[in-house]
Amino acid sequence: MKHIVLGITGASGALYARRLTQQLVDSGARVHVIVSAFGRRLLADELGVSKVSPETLAGRETEQVVIYHPRDLGARIASGSFLTDGMVVCPCSSNTLGMIAAGIGDSLIGRAAAVTLKEARRLVIVHREMPLSPIDLQNMLRLSRAGAIICPANPGFYLFPQTIDDIVDFVVGKVLDLLGVAHSLNTRWNPEAPPAVVDVAEAADGATE
Repeated sequence: MKHIVLGITGASGALYARRLTQQLVDSGARVHVIVSAFGRRLLADELGVSKVSPETLAGRETEQVVIYHPRDLGARIASGSFLTDGMVVCPCSSNTLGMIAAGIGDSLIGRAAAVTLKEARRLVIVHREMPLSPIDLQNMLRLSRAGAIICPANPGFYLFPQTIDDIVDFVVGKVLDLLGVAHSLNTRWNPEAPPAVVDVAEAADGATE
């Protein structure tokens, strides 16, 4: 069983967090969830979740989701001796991005992220704010150099998404790939099967790049 730490912060994108939790549970993973104070407000504002629970995040009753208080620095996921298969912050606000980049560990999300980096485990940052300031870019570079993977919530459209769920699944599928978690979401580019509405040969005729 994989153990994945999931931090949920206040940047818009609650749908990503819920879908990611569902997919991790479906994969058989145990999900260790930390929801910041602004993350709780986000879930309330965007999903109507008044009480954060395994059921509201996973969409069903489950024992695979463990929820931690964001200030519980004594939690097991705050220690490198507790073995995990990685951590993802989704969605990640610019504030949390800066906190992790600076190595500030006075919250459980910050501490768990610091532990993930020092133990050389996979840390995926799903930043969800735009536009980016020079400070954001510097923080991303600093984290990337420290070993984190910066995975902005930027969906592709080559699969011709028809619903919001399709767009959400594209981003979530990419995150699952980065965590090494198998899934069946339709996120793969297949150049052998272009959409029937596009004449690829004609579109490429005379192209210079």
